[in-house]
Amino acid sequence: MSYDRPHYDRPHRGGGNRRRYKDDYDAHDRRRESLESPEQMLKNTIIKLGEVDAIQELPRLAKQIREQVPLSVPAISEGIRIAVTEQPYKIPYYAALLRLLHDPTEGENSESSASSSLGKQVLEDFWKGFQGYLDKLAWRDVRQCIHFFAHLTVAQVISIESMSALLQSFAAVLDEFGVSYGRGRNAALCAIEGLIISGAVMAKSSSSNITEIIKTVQNYNDSIYSPKLLVQPAMSLFTESRSMENADEVVDTGLFVLKSLDSSEFVEASESFPQPYLDFPDLDPTVSAPFELPAILVPPEVIELDGLATDAGEDAQVKKEDWPQYFFHLFDNDTTPDPATPAGFLVRSQILDTIDIFEVNRKECARLLLEYPKWCVPGTFKPKPGAPEPEFESGKNWQLESTVIETVLGSLYLLPESTHKTVYHIALITELCKLSPSTVGPAVGKSIRRLYTALGDGFDVENARRFAEWFAVHMSNFGFQWVWKEWLPDLELSEQHPKRTFIRRALEFEIRLSYHDRVLKTLPEPMQNDTTVISDQTPGPAFEYEDPAHPHYDTAQSILSLLRGRSKANEVLSHIESLKTTLESSGTHLHVDNTIRSISIHCLLSIGSRSFSHLLNAIERYLPLLRGLAGTDAESKQDILSAVASFWRLNRQMVNIVFDKLMQYQIVDPTDVVGWTFENVGGDVHLSGMRPMSLSAFEWDLLRGALDKANGRVMVARRKVAALRKEHDDSVARVKASVGADVGSIEMDADVKPFKQDDSASENPQLTVALKAFASLTREQKGALARTIEGFVSCLAPSPSAGRQNPHAETVITEQAWETRVTWTADEWNTWETWGWYRHFCRTASISERLYSPYLRNYQETLGTVGFAKIEGSTSPAAKLMKKTWGMATGQES
Repeated sequence: MSYDRPHYDRPHRGGGNRRRYKDDYDAHDRRRESLESPEQMLKNTIIKLGEVDAIQELPRLAKQIREQVPLSVPAISEGIRIAVTEQPYKIPYYAALLRLLHDPTEGENSESSASSSLGKQVLEDFWKGFQGYLDKLAWRDVRQCIHFFAHLTVAQVISIESMSALLQSFAAVLDEFGVSYGRGRNAALCAIEGLIISGAVMAKSSSSNITEIIKTVQNYNDSIYSPKLLVQPAMSLFTESRSMENADEVVDTGLFVLKSLDSSEFVEASESFPQPYLDFPDLDPTVSAPFELPAILVPPEVIELDGLATDAGEDAQVKKEDWPQYFFHLFDNDTTPDPATPAGFLVRSQILDTIDIFEVNRKECARLLLEYPKWCVPGTFKPKPGAPEPEFESGKNWQLESTVIETVLGSLYLLPESTHKTVYHIALITELCKLSPSTVGPAVGKSIRRLYTALGDGFDVENARRFAEWFAVHMSNFGFQWVWKEWLPDLELSEQHPKRTFIRRALEFEIRLSYHDRVLKTLPEPMQNDTTVISDQTPGPAFEYEDPAHPHYDTAQSILSLLRGRSKANEVLSHIESLKTTLESSGTHLHVDNTIRSISIHCLLSIGSRSFSHLLNAIERYLPLLRGLAGTDAESKQDILSAVASFWRLNRQMVNIVFDKLMQYQIVDPTDVVGWTFENVGGDVHLSGMRPMSLSAFEWDLLRGALDKANGRVMVARRKVAALRKEHDDSVARVKASVGADVGSIEMDADVKPFKQDDSASENPQLTVALKAFASLTREQKGALARTIEGFVSCLAPSPSAGRQNPHAETVITEQAWETRVTWTADEWNTWETWGWYRHFCRTASISERLYSPYLRNYQETLGTVGFAKIEGSTSPAAKLMKKTWGMATGQES
């Protein structure tokens, strides 16, 4: 972290000025040490508490602090505050340190001690930092400080009454009208975790309000129902139960733990976390009076006004909505902590906080996670091989490596989006394996097998996609070594069974990270020979007109020669028009325009197929050609997209990339890509190999890319309008100020014209243009979202008159069908996956971490009317489920 980073002083960055002698380094280091102030040295010493043995270091550190001259309370407080918020596993020991500082020194009378003990001074300064975290609504830091205060309450340093009032302040947030789930969950966790730690002493006080706090959290949790159904890690289309066998929701679990402790008078709490301060003598309240925490009021939530959200350019509220957090369980409660117990709940909370804090340094995070048992009650985790047995056995003996891997993967598989980028979780697991391959490796292997088993039991489609990504990257980091023979029996399953789909997807990702033959050799022979597992063709371009026997070979070669010769775009367009005339005059082609577009796009992609830079150069050089081919009609753009998909059908990743570039250069619009995607799944030639009227992860990637592009453009336009408005308002304010200064000493007359603030757009041409662009992009965004809903309706609830029907859309959502899923055909599994992607569309976040839900909420009435027009009034189970899912995502269903 920032407090322990190496310092670099390199005034000369070139290699010729390097210091070459050890003495130079030593002198440099000594100079730096001499520049470190005594306060900084003391602060660093506080932060590094426990590097050897925290219990033995506590008295020495307390003595060192008291002997510091001059005594700097802010430095002491800052050191403890940094440690509490960045090293949460040490919090009980910092509470013990403050307990020692709260003791009166020798020779100090009781009257002066009660009013000015060092511990009280430090705590008063610490409170200022806590208030700063609270004002910024830095919820993680606030929660860590609550832990610290709770431990100090048990240590008799803080009064029970003031701690109870503090927790009640956070519970009061849950009674706010319209409180968002993110704010409510964070406030609830502050109250829950604070009570788990301090409840044992608060229960003995008649002034505590534990029952009232529990009731408030319970009432709030009962009001949050529908959103929990959308983010469960296993997808169930027929039930509305929010409890799951292999997953738990964090507020549900925290509330269960709190109620269990309350019913047993918090007996189990003392065995769940370290309490080193209990080894010290009880404080005499007449000598060292407990600290009274000041009353607080949790600040209101900051509403993000990010510009505009309507065609009229009016300001609208756009904020990211948090969702309930379900954590997936991979192991039984004898192997990893049971989150429904006080110890298990707090262990997972601390590991998650450590993962969050150390995102900037995955290697340090991995090291700290493997050292985590050092900060737990002895016996919480099994000792390392060869380590001495602990004197005290807690009876838990959980496996550390399995616990860490389960928690990291639980964070990765949060829906609709993980807390951090997928690559961070993957890299962290890789570092853990490198640090301790003999112990972490088996835990990773077991986790992969448990997740693979879950695929057939309803594991969410988005989580299955993330699982395939992690598996492929992890295999690439360790030589693609996996026991594929274990999964050979699954080749007998339906081709579209989630396990078969996972194998195909994982191997496709592995090939992207390596090359086809390298991955092929790692597979057993039955898999090598099965083209439904891995393609027998190397990923690459499929130039349709490369064969001399093709009837349009000569036409394609003539265009290719111009493109390779870097002819100007207008020359190529003229040649294409002449070729078009020739084909029309021959009378043998019914769709001349389509044919010419296909040949031209294939030729352009062919010269750009060698590398990504070749592709960009080709597109940028021939943008006029592409715009000429695209024209203004939707059919031309659909032809271009179809030609791209045909050319890169052996490398679907490139389809997504080229589509993105075509949208970036505005050759096609996001609505065109959405429309083409659903036209593709509705046709006889399905690019992903699935049956008609069904979506796979490939189609979802195309949809996500298009929606991201539409939303991103609106965000950019919104910010531009906001910046121009601010600039205009500032200039108006300056004019007003100058006019006021000029006329302040003279009498106002009729020649002075008042300024009309509403004239901003008419007086600012740039703002006018920006508002028009914003309105246009907003309509495009609405169109893309509405077209997506219409596409899902056509797949899952088509009208009786529709040309394509999906008879399985209504059967796979029933409990009876799910119980007999072992007999499902490929069509049924395809339909089930399509339902999964519809749910994910309604709830999900994009790769750019912008939720679609705020946009859906802004346009929910319009989109609902347009998107569901074809099933308005329908009573079919599929139509009802689509509308219900939409309602839950947009907040129309509670």
